[in-house]
Amino acid sequence: MKELEFIKSIENIIGKEYLGDDCAYLRDFELTITQDSLIEGVHFKREWYTPFELGYKSAAVNISDILASGAEPKYLTVALSLTDDIDKLWVEEFYKGICSTDPNVKIAGGDITGSKNGILVSVTALGSTGERNISSRKNAKEGYVVVTKGNHGSSAAGLEMLLKGVYDKSSELVQAHIRPQLEYEFSSQISKLVREDYAMMDSSDGLADAVFKIAEASGVKITLDYDKIPHLKEVSREQVLFGGEDFKLIAAVPANIVSKIDDAAIIGKVEKFDGARLEVAGEKYSSYDELKVYNHFGEDNG
Repeated sequence: MKELEFIKSIENIIGKEYLGDDCAYLRDFELTITQDSLIEGVHFKREWYTPFELGYKSAAVNISDILASGAEPKYLTVALSLTDDIDKLWVEEFYKGICSTDPNVKIAGGDITGSKNGILVSVTALGSTGERNISSRKNAKEGYVVVTKGNHGSSAAGLEMLLKGVYDKSSELVQAHIRPQLEYEFSSQISKLVREDYAMMDSSDGLADAVFKIAEASGVKITLDYDKIPHLKEVSREQVLFGGEDFKLIAAVPANIVSKIDDAAIIGKVEKFDGARLEVAGEKYSSYDELKVYNHFGEDNG
């Protein structure tokens, strides 16, 4: 996969001190920081989103990474590259959408430039660590359980509807894709309750992607119980495991704290590495290339 190849090449040049997690943890500043970009034609199609909805999602995908780190989201900076047909009203609605994502998160700056090849949105999010215990994907331990909250696969099912031309904003599946709901309370409870090292990621690139990356970084195996994974009945197994952009959190934590987390579902366990990194219903995955994950360099993404 090109993305992983590029990251490895970058690591060889700049080192790994702040790479490896979706957020960099800057201890001397007591904050976490992340950056994501949304590119028209790669991550979204303009006809699917109002400017307000695109603003909301542009903020949400970054705030979700802050929540996955265990930090409290605080600030955003926003860079926009806009085509000639974008007007003042579009920009105003876009920023209203960003502000609606989390009224407690402030926009602290950004940039606006022109673009000849579609809209590009790049957002940087900063989170305060405070008294919270910050996660890392390398911190899953044998004996931990894997927990999550909220339905998986709905966003992928909604994207499939959109790709088929079913543009139904009343559909729960379409809404899951366009306006994902973030897990603030889940993040807060885990980061305040767990005093040991723990691992947490969001499912921006899919549930299996997050679990595999946690297992690989931690040097362990994770076995999932598919029947315990929350999902809607109309969502397929492939969408549940490999569909991206649900932005639900998946954490590997000590079992004794789960009863203190509201509505947490135990979906798996962390075990000793046996050659496979991920096992679901007897199917084992030893290599990341075996996963049917979201392709940032492919077509028909939403």
